Amino acid sequence: MSAETYRDAWGIPHLRADSAAGLARAQGRVTARDRAWQLEVERHRAQGTSASFLGPEALSWDRLARRARLADTARRCFTALERQDPETAAWVRAYVDGVNEGLTTGEPAPEFARTGLAPGRWEPWTPLGVWLATHILFAGFPAKLWREHIAAHLGPEAVALFAADGPGTAGSNGWLVSGGRTTTGHALIAGDPHRFIEEPGVYQQIHLSCPEFDVVGLAVPGVPGIAHFGHTGTVAWAITNAMADYQDLYRERLRRTGAGVEALGPDGTWHRAARHTERIDVAGEETVEVEVIETGRGPVIAGGPEGLDDGTPAALSLRYPPRVTADLGFGALLPLLRARTVADVDRALDAWTEPVNVVQAADTGGGLLHRVAGRVPVRPEANGLRSVPAWEPGHEWTGWHTPPRAGLTDGVAVMANQRGPATPLGVEFAPPHRADRITALLAGRERWSASDMPTIHTDTHLASATPLLAHIKRLTTATTQTTGTTPTTQTTGTGPLTPEAAALGARLLAWDRRMDADSTDAAAYAAVRAAVVRRLAAHPALAPAAVAPAYPDVLQPWLALVPRVAYALEHLLRADDLYGVDRAATVRAALEEVAADPPAGTWGDTHRLAPWRALPDATAPAREPGLSGDHDCVLCTSPVPGLTDRAARGPAARYVWDLADRQNSRWVVPHGASGAPGSAHRRDQQALWLTGELVPVVTDFTRLTKESDD
Repeated sequence: MSAETYRDAWGIPHLRADSAAGLARAQGRVTARDRAWQLEVERHRAQGTSASFLGPEALSWDRLARRARLADTARRCFTALERQDPETAAWVRAYVDGVNEGLTTGEPAPEFARTGLAPGRWEPWTPLGVWLATHILFAGFPAKLWREHIAAHLGPEAVALFAADGPGTAGSNGWLVSGGRTTTGHALIAGDPHRFIEEPGVYQQIHLSCPEFDVVGLAVPGVPGIAHFGHTGTVAWAITNAMADYQDLYRERLRRTGAGVEALGPDGTWHRAARHTERIDVAGEETVEVEVIETGRGPVIAGGPEGLDDGTPAALSLRYPPRVTADLGFGALLPLLRARTVADVDRALDAWTEPVNVVQAADTGGGLLHRVAGRVPVRPEANGLRSVPAWEPGHEWTGWHTPPRAGLTDGVAVMANQRGPATPLGVEFAPPHRADRITALLAGRERWSASDMPTIHTDTHLASATPLLAHIKRLTTATTQTTGTTPTTQTTGTGPLTPEAAALGARLLAWDRRMDADSTDAAAYAAVRAAVVRRLAAHPALAPAAVAPAYPDVLQPWLALVPRVAYALEHLLRADDLYGVDRAATVRAALEEVAADPPAGTWGDTHRLAPWRALPDATAPAREPGLSGDHDCVLCTSPVPGLTDRAARGPAARYVWDLADRQNSRWVVPHGASGAPGSAHRRDQQALWLTGELVPVVTDFTRLTKESDD
């Protein structure tokens, strides 16, 4: 099979082959050449072997991967794929063959020498393992542990107070504008997925062309095809996280016997659990042994017959769809590439499994699609809220929900992880701020073009500032009423603010609520917000919840109190009562604290990019760039107020799909198209990403530079 590789001015690979299988092989090969180290890391994460070269910090993840049986599930799913869909299985094999070819022919990344590794061999199931490892925490099943934890310390009413509509969640923006609202009469689809920012990025810009299809889009490195964001020329699609709940946690009663381990089932009898041990190599430390147990509900991911590490009697099993069905949804990938209309996309997505997404699609014939795709089990409501007892009947899965569909309002559809078509399938959703802001911006113009969309991508208005500013307004009003126009220096009790704090409060009330990198007012607001968060989390009424249960380290971010307070701050400040906490006094103290030691610079001075790298990179900038945006802005660059202003999460890509002319489409990623050492395209898109500019999508091969003939 012949294949050709071309590059555009940004180093984005454009591949052309004479068959879909040949194209998959070429995609695997070019991905391995551009991103060999990234693929090596992802392969090890899927296998639970990353601690062997990353050291003890990766051990908790490896334990989860082993105990959740990610690699074994990927093998099962590929075996089932071979039996049920041999064409797709052969296509995946071709991709893996290409990866293995590319790993042996490309220039080795310096990380291999630093760690003493050689590129490992990919197996046919490895792409499925990469997909599982990437998305196993997407549905946020550890949030069920948080609900139990906070309810145990503050009562059941705290669950809604800390979790209603989104604290702790950051997702993606996506909007569809129908032809009736565009300058061309054809639809536009735009948005940006929000994920942890990694270098190289979690999305790969790519162009795949063969006689069957010609598609541009954002691929997941290590996985063939284009799953989430693509444009075939006649139809385009994009996704946002639906925030659905499709993974369950079961509290297990386990006991050891002479033959192994048994679990108490819902029928009241003890059943033999599958059990074996595995060894995890840890760089610089002794090899660790991990016990892998699986009950009739699923793999045990925390605890065991002897309980948690601190002796607490607990064992938790995880039930997730691919483990139950041996289907990861890869059967949707080839039909998506071959799609010509929204009806084709719709049919393809009927095979989708996880993560559960809201999909928006449009075609050149005027067809529009807005639906949920993925598998969500039918089971009792309690399963979605918390862990449930495995030994009690009534918590079984009894089928699958029919994915909901939705229409457009005023010619647009907006999704930003808020409550929408997926509401019946989830528990917690993102606050409505991003979706409401995008909707308002779209309503402000009758006709939109592709070139207009970055004004939405980069909007920095922070609606969630309202409750804190309302508290500040009451304080400054009380100060003015008490002392006239010249505030006194009283700071105790309920007295007026000091002159410095009153001036800071007046300044924040006059602020335009935009979290721009060059804004000193945004920096001041963020400093006050962080001080409020820290003071609330340390208050005796809330502080007991700061001690998290002894679950594995990989689950601890969901159990940390300060981030939960930070992302629930709106609710905590608005609630009728917060366990007797004097919130006015808390805000006053925070305002005085910041007024006494105000931030010296702008928001971008502290709100800086914090990309994840598997290993420290000597070529990385000594000081990462400052960012505009905030957690609840459309430009969702998420700090953790009270802990850090740095942003590890943000837009992992931006895109605009134009159905009038695909070559009028645009895209950008946070760094560049390549992760190869010394490549000119390793970070050449970052300056554009920071300012909201987009790179042209090129599909005409005559405008590209040919790299190789195979």
